[in-house]
Amino acid sequence: MTAGGESINNRVNINKRIRAKEVRLIDQEGAQLGILPLHQAQAVADAAGLDLVEVSPNASPPVCKVMDYGKYKYQQTKKLQEAKKKASTFQVKEIKVRPKTSDHDLETKIGHIKRFIENRDKVKVTVMFRGREIAFADRGRAMLERVREATVEYATVEQLPKFEGRTMMMVLTPK
Repeated sequence: MTAGGESINNRVNINKRIRAKEVRLIDQEGAQLGILPLHQAQAVADAAGLDLVEVSPNASPPVCKVMDYGKYKYQQTKKLQEAKKKASTFQVKEIKVRPKTSDHDLETKIGHIKRFIENRDKVKVTVMFRGREIAFADRGRAMLERVREATVEYATVEQLPKFEGRTMMMVLTPK
């Protein structure tokens, strides 16, 4: 299955679904047999007891290979699973603070940020302003700067501090 839920079968033409008049044929050992009419290529595949699979439909003429389609489909599924396994996954964790957050509380939050970064997650640090606190935007920016300085050895700033409504945010990623 692919990411969209469609099977590999929907993307590959086999046997009678191939519409080209002539194809470049590759046998099961990988040897090129040249350009053959479709009916002749199908006869070669039938004689071998295998399927004729269109591996490169956009080529001129299309490239077809004599192979066991079930085995091919299985190998494609396994390749897709391996690719998913090796893909790096991360989450975006969020730490929220206020302009009046005390030093000790901020140190605790920085400890949380360090733990998240060690787990290879991104961290979004948000300073929330309520009511008249919006007048102290410089305090919020100073707080984000302090977080950046405290995490400089293991994190980099992906997104610099910016205002969005009543919040100021910055995104940190692992080095």
